[in-house]
Amino acid sequence: MNDSVTVLDKTFVKYLSEADIDAAEQRVADMINRDYKDDDVIILITLNGAIFFAVELLKKLHVKCRVSCIKLASYNGTQSTNTVQNLIGLTEDLRDQRVLVIEDIVDTGHTYQHITNMLKDSGMRDMRIATLAHKPDAYKLDLPVHYVGINIPNKFVIGHGFDYNGYGRNFPDIYQLKENR
Repeated sequence: MNDSVTVLDKTFVKYLSEADIDAAEQRVADMINRDYKDDDVIILITLNGAIFFAVELLKKLHVKCRVSCIKLASYNGTQSTNTVQNLIGLTEDLRDQRVLVIEDIVDTGHTYQHITNMLKDSGMRDMRIATLAHKPDAYKLDLPVHYVGINIPNKFVIGHGFDYNGYGRNFPDIYQLKENR
């Protein structure tokens, strides 16, 4: 893939290759396989961004699991709105279940907090979160991020599920917004 791409009105430069991403996904899968080897787990994928990470991760998992999806939205352009909208809600009965939430990115933590609040009265046994990317400098919560593929700086990224106004998710590499100098 190219060293830079233009999406709508923004230019992005390559930050992580598909091979780097695959290695990060394998690290996360290894941890999940270890931690859930003797359990059933419901894997709850957050749409749309986590589709790409989830598909690759699921191929690497060897645990007994069911898969379900929820759809949330919290971005407008390149900025978090700090408000999370439920677009498609939970349809699974989580009573006495272990739940693993698959996120594409954990940055401010607003979506993670929203999911935690949404599931708190479900009767689940426990909940953990796995994310391809984590922005520790943007993260403001005390909630643990259990499985992290890659820690990245607090810069806007696209590719491998991350988007800019719906575009760029399909790039196999991850690109970072180019800084204007």
